[in-house]
Amino acid sequence: MPLADILRPTNLTEYLGQAHLVGPGKPITETLKKDRLFSMIFWGPPGVGKTTLARIIAKEQHREFFELSAVSAGKADIREIIENERKQKRLDQPTLAPVLFLDEIHRFNKAQQDFLLPYVETGELLLIGATTENPSFEIISALLSRTKVYILQQLTEAELQQVLKRAQAYWKKTESKATTINKKAAEWLVQFASGDARKLLNTIEHTKALYDKVTIDTIKTSLQTATLRYDKSGEEHYDTISAFIKSMRASNANAALYYLARMVHAGEDPKFIARRMVIFASEDIGLAAPTALVVANAVFCAVESIGYPEAQINLAHGVAYLSNCKKDRSAHDAYFVALEDVKTHGNLPIPLQLRNAPTKLMKSAGYGKGYSMYTEESLLPEKLRNKNYFS
Repeated sequence: MPLADILRPTNLTEYLGQAHLVGPGKPITETLKKDRLFSMIFWGPPGVGKTTLARIIAKEQHREFFELSAVSAGKADIREIIENERKQKRLDQPTLAPVLFLDEIHRFNKAQQDFLLPYVETGELLLIGATTENPSFEIISALLSRTKVYILQQLTEAELQQVLKRAQAYWKKTESKATTINKKAAEWLVQFASGDARKLLNTIEHTKALYDKVTIDTIKTSLQTATLRYDKSGEEHYDTISAFIKSMRASNANAALYYLARMVHAGEDPKFIARRMVIFASEDIGLAAPTALVVANAVFCAVESIGYPEAQINLAHGVAYLSNCKKDRSAHDAYFVALEDVKTHGNLPIPLQLRNAPTKLMKSAGYGKGYSMYTEESLLPEKLRNKNYFS
């Protein structure tokens, strides 16, 4: 078994992280204590304990646990689970509704998500979906309304240090000569893992398998091998999307198309890529080429309606266009400067001439008085009158 599975916590006491959900008096702890389990969606980055928490919930409730990946599962797999449960009831062997853990639920299309609805609504299934994508965009509204969304956070450095200690304790227990990790190597690993416990454990396991010891040097050497594996399997999701965006920002169409090809070849969700392109069109191109947003939205619509393999052509078309556009971040930058003023000063009084005046009383108070459609006045609240966000 992989080290990450061997060290996987089996109860809430062992569980690390997500204190806002599983701490004393927190939602999931209270849900289990009061036996009020319901369907839910876990939204968070990789390696933060989504699968582990789902397994613990099922175990604490003494419910049968089914784990499927939306990448490979379909309606038939869910139907089989339901039919099995109904068969048990016909045999007068009533059981609690099983927990269906659906990993990467955002990969289920609308029809597949619709198929889940009646079983979630009747309580025949307790659905726990896991996703790294924003559920507001990826989960249909009907399913969202029947579930509770919980946001899981990256593990802290202190929590990742605890994960390392557990790994070393396991080695001490199972090996004649236990593997140790010195302080500098531990600190380097924690920084490298970026809140992802699975990434941390996979790294030290791979390093140990190759070199029998875990030091900064052996870690870095082993990661060269891991990077080669990544080029084929596409596991470094966030690093690649970062390189993709930065290549388009630099107007380097060659590099952008290369990183696009890596993501497509690895099976990355095309809507994930297209959504980043829509954001990029406003954030980085902005007023330099207003049609960029039109093109990016058209790519997203095409990807949504066509899917792979043809959608890769639409993506390539959009990437080449966005890369070659001139860049202008002025609208983006101006907005966030204005936002800081909103946060700093709160709701400053709006100038009277800009206020709505639907009643005589408001008109008599000066609301709307002196308003001119094409005035060159500041129109900002008095305290910010001389501010110039956009120039």
